[in-house]
This record gives sequence, structure tokens and C-alpha cells, in this order.
Amino acid sequence: MTATADTLASGPGWHVADVICTASAGDRPFEEAHRDFCVAAVTSGSFRYRAQQGTAVLAPGSLLLGNSGTCYECGHEHGNGDRCLSFHFGSAYMDRIVADVPGARTLSFAAPRLPPLQALAPLLAEAEAARDLADTDAFEELALRVAGAAVATLSGDTNGGCDPSRRDQKRVAEAVRRIELDADGPISLPGLADETATSPYHFLRTFRQVAGMTPYQYLLRTRLHRAAVRLRTSNDAISAIALEAGFNDLSTFNRRFRRVMGETPGRYRARRAGRG
Repeated sequence: MTATADTLASGPGWHVADVICTASAGDRPFEEAHRDFCVAAVTSGSFRYRAQQGTAVLAPGSLLLGNSGTCYECGHEHGNGDRCLSFHFGSAYMDRIVADVPGARTLSFAAPRLPPLQALAPLLAEAEAARDLADTDAFEELALRVAGAAVATLSGDTNGGCDPSRRDQKRVAEAVRRIELDADGPISLPGLADETATSPYHFLRTFRQVAGMTPYQYLLRTRLHRAAVRLRTSNDAISAIALEAGFNDLSTFNRRFRRVMGETPGRYRARRAGRG
């Protein structure tokens, strides 16, 4: 078996890797062991997956589910190679998610995979785009959302839990104010959750319900909005504007500005100054 695993991002209790397998139909199936819980989104190719929970054929859009400490086998009888976004989670990380998902009672996955589901398609598209755009900051939230989606789908919690309480709405409002005040500094999902005395998964889910987007998406939008205003109202260097808005480097700022605004910062400034 020939496979490469490139770690894209990591944090306490989780990491995500871009896994590319080049095994062919003539290669013997290989057996390995899941060191942690695994939720792998298949982005291209197909393969057979056999684990403790059963056997399944995985194709693009499906999720491989692996339980910590169990063996598994992959084979490519029906085609050559595959590519996955492989999310790995420690037991403590998953335990906190299970505790926050209505109807979820066990830590282990009962099925070997989730088939391509319409409800999960937008989330998987976000994850694949983050990989292709090298948006490593997005994976802190994406890892939590992918793990939560797998647990919630298997437990039957398809409605995303109960409506946010008044207390949760107040917590989100406080987090929004925090982001508005400190958007140019380091802000993390676990940090925001700690400030509201909730778990990261519960905070992320209620923030999306109340604000209509994730905390990272709100933070990014706030930073880009402020940078766009500066581009229109000042002659400051683009690099200075990027750093003061909270971006770590100019290339990251240029890439994200173009993705959201549809043009580069330089083009945006020139066109609004009547030079383009």
C-alpha cells in the first residue's frame, strides 16, 4: 500500500490530515489500527472498508467511521486510489461531544460509515475548500463540526438540538461583542467557549443557530470588512492594513480577501479610487 498523510492542522485532542492512497486493484488489502476515533471524508476515489462495525464501500461524499483502538482493513478491488480528509479525535474530545448531543449515549460508532447525505454536503464542501485554499485556521471549527455531525447523525439528532435558550442567546451576544472589540487579536473557539462557561461544541452549535454563521466565519468577516474600509479611506500600505486587521501575513490576507470580495485588495482599492 502506498499512502501519504499530510497533517493540515491540529489542536488539543484532534488533528486533520490530507491522506492520498495510490493502491491499485491488484494490491492486497492492508490492515491497520485506529489510534484515535476517526471520521474521514472521502473526496475522491472509492475503496472497501472493513472494521469492527461491519464492511462498507466508501465513495466521494461518504464518511469513514473508526473507533479508537480497533483494527480495520482497506481494499481497492473496484478502482485505483482515493483521497480523504481524515479527522482524528482523542477519547476525551469525543466524550465531550457525545455529552452535548441529544440522544447520543455511547462513545463508539455503531456503523462503519455514513453514506453521502445531502445534510452533510455543505459541511464537507467547506472542509474540502479549506484544504484546497490552505485555510488552516478554519479546521479548528471544522474538526468539531465534523465530529459532532457524525455523532448527531448516528444518534438521530437531525434537527441540530433544541432552540437556543435566552441564556445561550445572551452568551452568543457577549461573544459577538468580544469579537467586535478584539478582532485584530488572537481569538480561539475554545477561548470563547470558556468565557461563556460552555463546551466548545455546545458554544459552536448555538453560535451558528443565533448568528447564522460560525465564530470563525464571523471573525473573518469582521476583519475583512475593517480592512476593506481602510483600503477605501486611507493610503496605508496593504501589508500594514492586513496586519492591523489581525491577519498574520500578507499572502493569507490576499487569498481570503479575494475569495470573499471577488478581487485582490490592490484591485479593490484602485477601482474605488477611480484607477481601474
